[in-house]
Amino acid sequence: MITDPEAYLNYFRSIHRRTLRDIEALPSPAEGWEPPVGEGEKGWGIARIVYHISESRIYFASAYCGKGWRYDWDAPSTEHQSDWVPALEASAAEFQKRIEGTPRDWLDRRIKMIDTDGTLSGWRILMMLLEHEVHHRSQIDTYAGLEGWDVPQIYD
Repeated sequence: MITDPEAYLNYFRSIHRRTLRDIEALPSPAEGWEPPVGEGEKGWGIARIVYHISESRIYFASAYCGKGWRYDWDAPSTEHQSDWVPALEASAAEFQKRIEGTPRDWLDRRIKMIDTDGTLSGWRILMMLLEHEVHHRSQIDTYAGLEGWDVPQIYD
C-alpha cells in the first residue's frame, strides 16, 4: 500500500526500470516503426509512444501538485532510438523532483478532474500515471512481439 510519497516513488522507480528494460531491448528497426494503419494515438509509432510516456509523467505530476492538468515541461526529443532512454531518464528525474517532499496528506486530498466536475484523491492520480505507463509499455511490447522481436519477461 502507498502510505507516503516516498513509498510511491520507490514503486515508480521499479516501473521506470521495467520501462527502460523493455525500451533497451528493442532492435534498431524499432526506431522508425509505426503501425500499418491507424489515426491519432492508434497510429503512433514507438518513438511517439516513448515521447508520450515521457511527457505524461509530468502531466500527472502537475495535477497531483495542484497546478492543473498541464503539460508544462518540454519533453526531450525521441526522434532517434538513441534518444529514448535519455528522454525517459530525464522525465523520471523531473517527475521525482516534483513529487519528492510533498506532504503525505496530499495523497488523500481531492483533485478536480479535467473533463468532469468530479474529483479524485491524490493517490489515485499517482496510480493513474503508473497504469498509463504500463499500458503504453505493453503496447510497445505487443508491437515488438508482432514484429517477431524479443520481448522481455514481465518480472525480470
